[in-house]
Amino acid sequence: MSEHQPDQPDQPGEYDDDFDDIVHAETTRDPDLAVIEAGSRTLRTQAGPPQGDGVPARPADPEVDRALRAVEQELAGRWGETKLEPSVTRIEALMDVLGDPQRAYPSIHLTGTNGKTSTARMIEALLGAFDLRTGRYTSPHVLSVTERISLDGEPISPERFIETYEDIKPYVDMVDGAQEYRLSFFEVLTGMAYAAFADAPVDAAVVEVGMGGSWDATNVIDATVAVVTPIDLDHTDRLGSTPGEIAVEKAGIIKQGATVVLAQQPVDAAQVMLKKAVDVDATVAREGMEFGIVSREVAVGGQMLTLRGLGGEYEQIFLPLHGAHQAHNAVVALAAVEAFFGVGAEHARPMDLETVRAAFASVVSPGRLEVVRRSPTVVLDAAHNPAGARAAAAAVGEAFGFSRLIGVVGASAGKDVRGLLEALEPVFAEIVVTENSSDRAMGADELAAVAVELFGDDRVQVEPRLDDALEAAITLAEEDEEYAGAGVLVTGSVITVGEARLLLGKG
Repeated sequence: MSEHQPDQPDQPGEYDDDFDDIVHAETTRDPDLAVIEAGSRTLRTQAGPPQGDGVPARPADPEVDRALRAVEQELAGRWGETKLEPSVTRIEALMDVLGDPQRAYPSIHLTGTNGKTSTARMIEALLGAFDLRTGRYTSPHVLSVTERISLDGEPISPERFIETYEDIKPYVDMVDGAQEYRLSFFEVLTGMAYAAFADAPVDAAVVEVGMGGSWDATNVIDATVAVVTPIDLDHTDRLGSTPGEIAVEKAGIIKQGATVVLAQQPVDAAQVMLKKAVDVDATVAREGMEFGIVSREVAVGGQMLTLRGLGGEYEQIFLPLHGAHQAHNAVVALAAVEAFFGVGAEHARPMDLETVRAAFASVVSPGRLEVVRRSPTVVLDAAHNPAGARAAAAAVGEAFGFSRLIGVVGASAGKDVRGLLEALEPVFAEIVVTENSSDRAMGADELAAVAVELFGDDRVQVEPRLDDALEAAITLAEEDEEYAGAGVLVTGSVITVGEARLLLGKG
């Protein structure tokens, strides 16, 4: 394996101290929080703070920051998202003592393997453009746990997050005392989201499942629209070893009389979904049948789309996200909002075109083929399974046209890292393997062993520290004038992307 040494920072030790702070913070709390506590820092050039990208920084007020850290620490003491007891008994008990806040508003519920968060953000943007007050609940987060709960298109404020936690805490304690197991981290956050939405109050909630469907904590809502993004293999130890088996669990979000919006699916998964829809008398809208993409062209900063929805055709839709997979997410989001408004069932006319255009043009999806630096260009993508990696590989080639692409990959243990790397190998000239600071991170040496088998020894560099890995990749991209158009893609895990985002000055 290559042992190329990157250029050293101007102030030796500065990066080391920052990175050590991150590691310390991450190893003393639940890794699912993935809250990066070190201050902003850069590698060689300033990237500047994000503008309206939906990723909040730490609170500026020290008192608020301390209070938020205290809440995070209490949440960290609960079961993390990787430890599950498959039932909705505890969350149902919490909803009951809270007065069933999840029934105070209509909702759109999303499941699937990839694309849920981006699709949820698009649905949120569309509903907001039509003057509805929205609540969005998604997971995991890129930098701050407050990202998971969104009101009116913006992450919940730290003050409101803290207030919501304090409001429901007595009821959480009550349920904890009555159940065999305490409420988990994800269950408490779900309760907070539903309570915050009712308190706002919102006109509509957009809710992404955490894992699966039937026994996911979010599945105490009776969504009028169920959205199923593409199903592929992930969490196979808990959900099943084929798309069809996984679909059985995910079909649990389809409720009696709802409308089901199905993205393109493997045949066995589609069969499961259609059978469930028949069983509960749900209406089905299928991508490629009732709605779909008419045309798609790469454009500066994204892509230009013509979409066929349930109510008609929508031309000249600019989407500021890269990749064919995001175009598919967009048309699924469009159909979901049409179904929510009764388009295609109660009436067939399309929604207002200019409003739809404005909504899609405003969409951001942090950590999804997100450019965080130029010269050389550094792109972040949260792909963490083979299907996501294939989509990212295709999109980065289409959108950026790099003369050479350097990969930085840090993955989580227990994932199909071989499949992930196989998807990326054709597009990476070289790969720098690393690890993030989560307790769930796969060790750099273990990841390197798989990478060497696929890439060969001379294309693999090992840098266990993420800051060193980023510096090494940027150096490789810059080192030869012949490769003036070289770029860097950081991928493998949402946590890796979140930490890289901060290290590159985007937080």
